Amino acid sequence: MACAAIAVALGAGAAAAAMPPPGVIVTIRVGENAYGVGVDPATDTVYATNADDGTVSVINGATNTVTATIPVGAYPVGVGVDPATGTVYVTNEDDRTVSVINGASSTVISIIPVGASPAGVAVNPATDTVYVTNGDGNTVSAINGASNTVTATIPVGPSPAGVAVNPATGTVYVTNANGNTVSVINGASNTVTATIPVGTAPNGVAVNPATSTVYVTNANGNTVSAINGATNTVTATIPVGPSPAGVAVNPATGTIYVTNEGDHTVSLINSATNTVTAAISVGNAPNGVAVNPATSAGYVTNGGNSVSVLGATTPACGAHIPRVVQFVPVRPAMAYNRRSATGSQFPEFLVRAATAR
Repeated sequence: MACAAIAVALGAGAAAAAMPPPGVIVTIRVGENAYGVGVDPATDTVYATNADDGTVSVINGATNTVTATIPVGAYPVGVGVDPATGTVYVTNEDDRTVSVINGASSTVISIIPVGASPAGVAVNPATDTVYVTNGDGNTVSAINGASNTVTATIPVGPSPAGVAVNPATGTVYVTNANGNTVSVINGASNTVTATIPVGTAPNGVAVNPATSTVYVTNANGNTVSAINGATNTVTATIPVGPSPAGVAVNPATGTIYVTNEGDHTVSLINSATNTVTAAISVGNAPNGVAVNPATSAGYVTNGGNSVSVLGATTPACGAHIPRVVQFVPVRPAMAYNRRSATGSQFPEFLVRAATAR
């Protein structure tokens, strides 16, 4: 087999020249329509949702092999991990529930009813609180992780999609895909304290707790908004690839990872300069991305049935990278349903909200 493609530098500075950017070291076969991904750094375990199969693939991060496949609800999309308890939370878009998985046994231990079209999910390990965006309800469900019950339903903007928590402050950030805004929630009072204008069709969101900087992908703007968490203002707008979807932060290095559905790449951003330093070719229509800060390995779900593993090592010959069979780009100013054969990984509620305008 041919060697896997390595990263293509886009303007690396001196630091990038000293240390080459990560590349794809292996591609792991998972279930159909791989969507969200999360990592438990304590156990080096990766969880990937397979939307069309209604399952979650459990991956051993040390061996890069699938060790279990867990049945969950209908059309699972988001996944969040509580590193303090090892509990995994999966949003099931089609049946309005969250599946709670015991990470030690890889079994579903509870099913929590939430709002319409749950999508994003994030965990605050300090308070054992789970936050879930309800795309068709324009709300966020706050869940007590000890009792697995919804303790608050918080109104936010139109079509909430992604959610992230700053564990240092307890602040929650929610992207409103059809409002072009980010709602800022006080985790102690469960109230919206600010609404920040960003780019068009904001989707993914991630926080660097070391700097309190928030990163938001603007799917129809091909940019990432960098937000100062102290002032709730956009401090930079960073051009990335076409149709950016997921975003993750490696707190150990400060590197930002952004999946670009439109050209099947991952952009690496230097958080000190807010510039793209590399673009890594991955699988078809990449969506979810997560980083294990303990190993600096990155994990990307590709729209078919694979997970690309990113590492600092140059890919070895024999590593299999699947060919792109078909791709139809997302049109500007419109979010598409992944089930419509467009290749886009937007949830169905974004399609209905966008076409209703």
